[in-house]
Amino acid sequence: MSAVETHEFQAETRQLLELMVHSVYSEKEIFLRELISNSSDALDKVRLQATQFHDKPLDVSNLHIRLAADPAERTLSISDNGVGMNKEDVVNLLGTIAKSGTKDFMSKLKEKGDVNDLIGQFGIGFYSSFIVATEVTVDSLRYDSDEAVLWTSNGDGTYTVGEGSRTERGTTITLKLRDKDEENGLRDFTSFWTIKDIVKKHSDFIRYPIHMQRTVTQGDPPVTTVEDETLNSMKALWSRPKDEVSEEEYKEFYQHISKDWNEPLETLKVKAEGTFEYESLLFIPSKAGMDLMMQDHRGGLQLYVRRVLISDRCEELLPTYLRFIRGVVDATDLPLNLSRELLQKERQIEQIRKHLVRKVCDALKTMKAESPEKYQQFWDQFGRLLKEGIYQDAARRDNLLELAQFHSTKGDDWVSLEAYKERMAEGQEAIYFLAGENLSQLRESPHLETFTKKGVEVLLFTEPVDEVWLSVVHEFQGTKFMSAAAGELELGSDEEKKQAQEEREKQNKEMATFLSWMGSKLEGVKEVRVSSRLHESPACLVTEENGVSPHFEKLMKAMGQEMPPQPRILEVNPDHPFVQKLQSGYEANKDSAELGTLASVLYSLALLAEGGELAKPAEFTRQVAQALSKGL
Repeated sequence: MSAVETHEFQAETRQLLELMVHSVYSEKEIFLRELISNSSDALDKVRLQATQFHDKPLDVSNLHIRLAADPAERTLSISDNGVGMNKEDVVNLLGTIAKSGTKDFMSKLKEKGDVNDLIGQFGIGFYSSFIVATEVTVDSLRYDSDEAVLWTSNGDGTYTVGEGSRTERGTTITLKLRDKDEENGLRDFTSFWTIKDIVKKHSDFIRYPIHMQRTVTQGDPPVTTVEDETLNSMKALWSRPKDEVSEEEYKEFYQHISKDWNEPLETLKVKAEGTFEYESLLFIPSKAGMDLMMQDHRGGLQLYVRRVLISDRCEELLPTYLRFIRGVVDATDLPLNLSRELLQKERQIEQIRKHLVRKVCDALKTMKAESPEKYQQFWDQFGRLLKEGIYQDAARRDNLLELAQFHSTKGDDWVSLEAYKERMAEGQEAIYFLAGENLSQLRESPHLETFTKKGVEVLLFTEPVDEVWLSVVHEFQGTKFMSAAAGELELGSDEEKKQAQEEREKQNKEMATFLSWMGSKLEGVKEVRVSSRLHESPACLVTEENGVSPHFEKLMKAMGQEMPPQPRILEVNPDHPFVQKLQSGYEANKDSAELGTLASVLYSLALLAEGGELAKPAEFTRQVAQALSKGL
């Protein structure tokens, strides 16, 4: 080779290198991921070359990457026995890496104001070395060449090319490291344990072994030896056939990536081929984390590209209602170092997302059908999140409704909507539900009295999300949802409904004056009418058919949403002694002040029965005490 040549980078590239030298990039360790990834690519290329005809066959039996650190000299080297480079390759490839996309990179940097997530996006991953190094040398020998080449640069805008010293195929990159500065993210990159930690984090599943020597002192008297250690596991379980991986291996892997020491409930292996290719290993946990329901909880899967970790929490791969899923996705064709912005726009990410959601829903459907006890365990832990999906994901809404389970008035077991429909009473036209804060309260609700008498099942909704998804879902498989505490209620056959309606209209007409008077005494009551719901209780409060329930109103207010006052309807039981006594008192002396007090007590009792809160509990106590002392 001729004498050493000096080349000058373009002005834009000098700006880039200066940026690297003075970078405030928070994850400075990322340089090692970039260099190991480059070495892995070089090993892939030489394997491919080995399949081609050459005068001298290529030995690819021991492909590997080797790291070596010298604390005294403050150097770190990354070597491989891959495809290697000649002079032309070094000038073109490293020059291309340095120049390609530089202008776009600088423009994007000005927009974002930070180098985070941009390194590698524009083909500059190699130059991330200058974040931690004052000088970088590349010593390389191409597989079909007899002459090694040496590339050197200190990041000042120039580089030199001369004769290298390698005698075997491959590349060695040596970094002259900056001084340790923990406050600014410069760890001791000559430390074996620091290097091992970085490799385990970012490059653990690279298919080639990553070796490094470490000094070990043992025994008495102490004896110091140098041992060779493989830093990466190379166990990309997602790429191995499922029947070749033990349940214990899956368990250990799940615990490693999730930091959850419980066993996973279900393991899903997903592979896609064709227009986009990826492999995925997903886990459904057996227990929900304590922070899962918090608004700031971060879900997401680990995203790899060709076994190189790109993101340990890629939230774009799954919708928020599946944030309990843990696992990895290893894509083939995605660019390394995808920025957050590009993740959101990348078409393949969206394709992967749709595919994963479908696979998860299919797996849950199978579990529900074939392992009901296991599905019960799942629903107890994560059912609330799937209900979020009913509201959020219109495309999968029908699938999620089929997966949903609810409590009901028919015992303590969960019931699906399909099962509910199968056991609907004769003549029943709607799926009835009642929403409230807890099961015990709902089971005692006066709104259920006529349902219980007629044997009509009612779903019991106790989670805030229930009425949220009900705001966008009005039916299931052609059967409408109807609140047991809203609108006028008629149950039974057509003939029974007709008779009940006629009887109620007759009673409303006979009691019209009394009901009107009671309405005038009660603030916030839109109407007082005879109830078809009640058999034992004296009164209940109902919402207009398309009105907002008090439970939903309370939820909105708790979220800081202003809600206009919702007028309620007071339904009374004409056969109850309290109502009869109140009506008799009104007919005897409609001007009595005590009657107004008793009407207020009746309203308060109805409010308490549904779990409502009294505006003036002390006043109610006095009113009840007064009524009891006078025997009504």
